[in-house]
Amino acid sequence: MKLRTAPVFVAAFAALITLLVQAQQPAAAPGAAPGKDKAKAKGGTPKGINWPSPPLPDSPYKFDTGIERNLTLTITKGLNTPFSMVFPDANTILITERGGKLRIVRNGVLDPTPVPGLPPIQAAGLTGLMDMALHPNFAQNSLIYICYSKPKGDDGKVYGLTLARFRWNGTAISDWQDLYSTGVSGGGGGSRIVFGRDGMVYMNVSAGGDPPSPAAMDTQDTASLRGKVLRLRDDGTIPSDNPFVNRPGAKPEVFTIGHRNILGMDVNPVTGEIWACEDGPNGGDEVNILAAGKNYGWPVVSNGRIYSGPRVSLDPYKEGMEPPVIYWVPAIAVSGLHFYTGDRYPNWKNNLFIGGMREGEVPRSGHLERIDFNDQWEELHREGILRDLHNRIRDVRQGPDGLLYLLTDERDGALLRIDPAK
Repeated sequence: MKLRTAPVFVAAFAALITLLVQAQQPAAAPGAAPGKDKAKAKGGTPKGINWPSPPLPDSPYKFDTGIERNLTLTITKGLNTPFSMVFPDANTILITERGGKLRIVRNGVLDPTPVPGLPPIQAAGLTGLMDMALHPNFAQNSLIYICYSKPKGDDGKVYGLTLARFRWNGTAISDWQDLYSTGVSGGGGGSRIVFGRDGMVYMNVSAGGDPPSPAAMDTQDTASLRGKVLRLRDDGTIPSDNPFVNRPGAKPEVFTIGHRNILGMDVNPVTGEIWACEDGPNGGDEVNILAAGKNYGWPVVSNGRIYSGPRVSLDPYKEGMEPPVIYWVPAIAVSGLHFYTGDRYPNWKNNLFIGGMREGEVPRSGHLERIDFNDQWEELHREGILRDLHNRIRDVRQGPDGLLYLLTDERDGALLRIDPAK
């Protein structure tokens, strides 16, 4: 991508703020009431709006979009703050719940009993049991990769965000193996994983805070894992061709720097590049194309504002920092990103779908966004879908049947399947 250069005036970090809300606000952690007001912090951090999402309707739910009409939504209820899903076979969906449970949907029916055999999981805020991805050779090795927050060891060792894998035999998990631990716990957000076309695992670590917190600048420090995308082999070891391997003091697992909170990654089906959606604060959500060694700017440049109002930076572009290919002002709290490659919705081929949890800091504004492009992957249209549900969309994936599946980020969460016109 070409860099846009312009004089940069980085806004002085707001000294008035002593308490900042980290990341786009997640749904309440299991056991807490969703939509609960934030306390008004000293220095003017605004009070949140208490307006819980309404219950979903019963199936079937009919709706139209701009270029695909007469669609039907099939709704499977009974989940609690689901985060991600994978499709080990044509009839089975495995779903993570952030509180620490793995659930199964078979032939559209949710099994009331969670899958046993998971290790202890530390669930807090956006962290807990998070993303999953099938190994590229899953049909041969039955391996599913997963990231989760690992509690401290008995000796006090901090494991934090951890990449693991297990085998799935169709009914149960076995051979759980922790492959790599970041030593980073807490922070403002979750983590996503994706296999690149090079067979490597890409996993992000969220930033440590927002300005004026000194931890916000850790994203620009290659000696810290905060605010980075990591590149690992499928056994959790570090490739020798990573961009910072030979830089003194740098973490060799780092692939890109300058991220706030990535909550969606997928491989572009045409170019093979990894695209990632990233939460800004109050405005400044982004989609970026990840490239080895690049700096994506946070918190030096941003299109967003700190939650109390001041701009993060007066100019959102700086030489040497990658501009986003897509951005949102106001923010929609992006989460989940997927390129549609099937043929069940002919007009959506190679369109990008992104979940939105909340628009403009106002509850009941979650929805799905569809974006299409010209042959240079420049944005042409952006369409909000399923706004009438007023629910937070956490993840979007394509199933082996060529249909799109969504997860709602609610305590009374659900799996949604979009069926095309018959």
